Amino acid sequence: MKLNPVRRKRLTLALIIVVGVGVAVGLTLYALKQNINLFYSPSQIVAGEAPLQRSIRVGGLVVPGSVQREPNSLGVVFTLTDTAQQIQVRYTGILPDLFREGQGIIAHGRLVAGGVVQADEVLAKHDENYMPPEVADSLKQAGVWRQFKQQP
Repeated sequence: MKLNPVRRKRLTLALIIVVGVGVAVGLTLYALKQNINLFYSPSQIVAGEAPLQRSIRVGGLVVPGSVQREPNSLGVVFTLTDTAQQIQVRYTGILPDLFREGQGIIAHGRLVAGGVVQADEVLAKHDENYMPPEVADSLKQAGVWRQFKQQP
């Protein structure tokens, strides 16, 4: 069966457009996949669900007595917990004013060997009654939310 030259041009143009859109969508999805940083709880990290050397967010409560500051530098190491598991976080920089032991925080960084998170940024709650939503959800899943929920 032979196609009319006009129909052949239209078919060729339609195929080029479909292939072009497919390539554009594929490249966009690939770029988004590379730049996404998902939230993981300490339990998920201990279970091996978080990828190594990829940008992630981890949240939990700072374990009382775990904050260790390195002398003569801005380095700090602390432990995060979701009350079920604990992980260690290393950070170099100035911590937020509201960062303190027993409070909920979120750290942006990468999971390195040994289950340690090398944080690039540490975010603390912005007032006494606030708990980051991801941390609150993690505590609810662990069944201990009522213990940490503060009354207004």
